[in-house]
Formats: sequence, structure tokens, C-alpha cells
Amino acid sequence: MNEVIELFRNVVIEIATPYATGTGFYLREQGLIVTNEHVVRDNRQVVIHGRLLEKQLAKVLFTDAKYDLAFLEAPVIPDMPIVALGQENILRQGDTVIAVGHPFGLKYTATQGIVSNLRHEINDLFYIQHDAALNPGNSGGPLLNMEGKVIGVNTFVIKEGNSIGFSLPVNYLAETIKEFKDGNGKVGVRCSSCSNFVFEDTIEGEYCPHCGTKLVLPSSIEPYEPVGVPKTIEDIIGSIGHHVELSRRGPDLWEIRNGSARINISYYEKNGLISGDAFLCMLPKDNIKPIYEFLLRQNYELEGLALSMKDQDVILSLLIFDRYFNASTGQQLFQFLFDKADYYDNILVEQYGANWKYEAGESLN
Repeated sequence: MNEVIELFRNVVIEIATPYATGTGFYLREQGLIVTNEHVVRDNRQVVIHGRLLEKQLAKVLFTDAKYDLAFLEAPVIPDMPIVALGQENILRQGDTVIAVGHPFGLKYTATQGIVSNLRHEINDLFYIQHDAALNPGNSGGPLLNMEGKVIGVNTFVIKEGNSIGFSLPVNYLAETIKEFKDGNGKVGVRCSSCSNFVFEDTIEGEYCPHCGTKLVLPSSIEPYEPVGVPKTIEDIIGSIGHHVELSRRGPDLWEIRNGSARINISYYEKNGLISGDAFLCMLPKDNIKPIYEFLLRQNYELEGLALSMKDQDVILSLLIFDRYFNASTGQQLFQFLFDKADYYDNILVEQYGANWKYEAGESLN
């Protein structure tokens, strides 16, 4: 089991859009990243990031709302492990399975479970029912057997269902990949009415050539354009010198790497609050008192920022009400947060023995 989990540590990909986050997995032989359609919905490109993959934008090549599948253009990575697709008939009720992904934005998790039903029918499709824990962010990740073969795509859970999860069987995935490849790599979509594949060179205007249903190809989706406070936040992020599209981490959420610190920016429209939390480093096991004393002294001197701790994390925070927020004041405050974050984490690690929170060289944007 450990060998399987370690193999997929490189294969599993984080996916983020302005609307959602999820998981995908890299199929080297097929030249695709597979995920769920609902993860990439309404986007022509998404942010991807993996252990062997620097954070970058990837084009959405194909969407299939019927099977809840989507394919992304996969950058060429010669060192990426080759993983195999299993076959539907190799799985039995009672078999052990492993679900891997990035739930809640965590870097990598693997959960083990048992198959309870091989043919749970929903809307004329059959799903693998199992109890390997699936959480928000797991969507689009692979379900594996103990030999490390992909036997499903993790799709959804039942709320309050005590770890009842459902994965699309691999035969649906294999069938979809084959038909997509027959389109010679053109951007396409499965028609929601007649289930035929329609590509850029076969669509008739905006309509399916087979049944006349109106379709939206990924390439025809308009780029995301924020409005109001989120637009001002993104304008500031760009003016400070960070890549706006690579910073997006879901609805009104942004994640930025500044030097060795990571900053999460959130906008809570309901409460009218904008927060910036810079995760600086982690407390050491020993000699913690001097760090507490240093943080208290700095909090006495700081204006507009606050140093705090959550569990082992040392965090530098900024809080603004949106009614006082504009491009000029916002840029000054965010720049101050970014500069101080990069300043404090170096002092805490180099002078007070704190531990780096993130791996050296880890790229975010």
C-alpha cells in the first residue's frame, strides 16, 4: 500500500479556479490530466500544481457533464511516473481501495476503504460505492486498487453519509478517452442531450450537429472577470508584481508566495471583511519562550498587523473592512503585509530556531 501511495504522490495534481478547488491525476501515456467536470466548470483554463509540476495555467480540452469528467492539457514531464488504468472486471465487492487527492487544499492525502457496491445506479450510470473518506477537494482524484491501478474517478459523497463515497468506474473513463482521442486532440464537449462528442471543427455555430442542443465548448468560455472588491484585490495583487490568475484559489480566495512566506487573502462579503494571513513558520519543540517574547514585543510596535499562533503555525495577519478599502490604501497595506511576512519568517527561523513551514524551492506563483 505504501508503494502505491508514494507512486501517486507525483501523479496527483491540485486544481484551482475562481469558483472551486479539486484534484486531478496525470496520465502520461494519454497526455492528459483527468478531473471532474464540476471542478473546472465555466473555465477555459485552470491553475494546476503538483510535486513535479510548477504552478501554471492549463487549458481545458474537454468537458463531459454526463460522466462528470474533464480533460486538461498536460505539460510534458519526462520524469512523471506512468500509471495504468485498470479494468472494470478486476474489482470485487469487499475489495480494499485507496482514494488519493487534495481535500480542503491539503497537499496530499490517501484514505483506505472497502467496496460495498460495484453497481450503484444514479441517473442511468453505475458508480462504485465505497467507504474511503472523500472530502471537498478530493473531487476528480483517482480511486486505486491495491496494485496501484486506477479503477475509478472520485466524484461525490452523500452528506451526513458516514463516509459513503462514489467513484465513476474506470470503464467510463477509458471509453471517454478513446472517443476524445478520435477527435484528434481538438477541444470538445459531450452533448448533454444526445451524448455525442462535438468538437471545434464539427459544432454548427453554437449547436450540436446531431440534435441541435446549444453547447458551450471550453474554448468559447469568456475569461473570468471579477467585479467590486474582488476586482480591487486582484488589481492590487497584480500591481505588487504577482501573477493574478495563478493566485486564485476559489471563490474570493487568493494564495501568494512572497519570498519564503505564504499569504492567504480572503474576502468575506457577508461580513464586509478582507483578511490577509501570512503563514510564516512553525514553532520548534524547544526554547519557545524567546519566540513568545519576541512576538509580544513586535505586536506592541506593529501598526495594522498582528502576530499570532495557531497550533504550531506563526501567522502575521491583516484585517480590513471593505468600506475602508480602496486601491491606494489596499496596496499600501498589502505591500506592508508582504514585506513584513518575508522579514519576520527569516528572523524567526535564523535567529530564534523556528522551522520553515514549506519545503525549500516550493513554487506557488
